[in-house]
Amino acid sequence: PTDRTTEIGQLISSYLVKEKNLEDHTIHLLFSANRWEHVPTMKEKLHQGITVVVDRYAFSGVAFTSAKENFCLDWCKQPDVGLPKPDLILFLQLSPEEAAERGNFGHERYETSSFQEKVLQSFYCLMEDKTLNWKTVDASKSIEDLHREIKSIAEETMQEVQNKPLGELWK
Repeated sequence: PTDRTTEIGQLISSYLVKEKNLEDHTIHLLFSANRWEHVPTMKEKLHQGITVVVDRYAFSGVAFTSAKENFCLDWCKQPDVGLPKPDLILFLQLSPEEAAERGNFGHERYETSSFQEKVLQSFYCLMEDKTLNWKTVDASKSIEDLHREIKSIAEETMQEVQNKPLGELWK
């Protein structure tokens, strides 16, 4: 997730709540820089055998920026090439209509249904990468059922990858 406590994170936060305007390339690179800030800590924890769960990560940034006019998926991926590669990417699928019904929708910059539809198309393109372990989960289920399914997929993945080396994203 975006760590809003760092200087970069504070800048991103003020952009997201519409207090500050930033050029589209600039904000994309800032999101990526915010992820890179966490790489040493992530690697340290992974080497200690700690499972790291990240909300959104690089795929979200790429999907959101590439949904804007005049951006291609490849350009958007470049700043994140080399980040630690996740063993599992869970895509919690929810229709834009259902998402809009949930609390607080519309308060931040990208929360419009038409834009969310473009973002969804970008995610589908990213999911075509067979070098990544994407799993789609129906997010309209009850919290309990969703938790059970995610826990099961995560535990299965942890078993499968426990002796595998850490990979690098998009390399």
